[in-house]
Amino acid sequence: MAHKFEIWKDKKGEFRVRFKYNSEVIFSTEGYSSKASAKNAISSILKNGPNAEIEDNS
Repeated sequence: MAHKFEIWKDKKGEFRVRFKYNSEVIFSTEGYSSKASAKNAISSILKNGPNAEIEDNS
């Protein structure tokens, strides 16, 4: 699978989410104190992302 979400723990012990495409990190989230919060972030991205507005500031 080329696209995937990855939950990882940073040096501060916070959980973060990375979105990868072909092993390249496209974006990562802020730190969360629990893995459940990181999973909720993924759910929110999946739910709200497809309808997100595109802002072109070029």
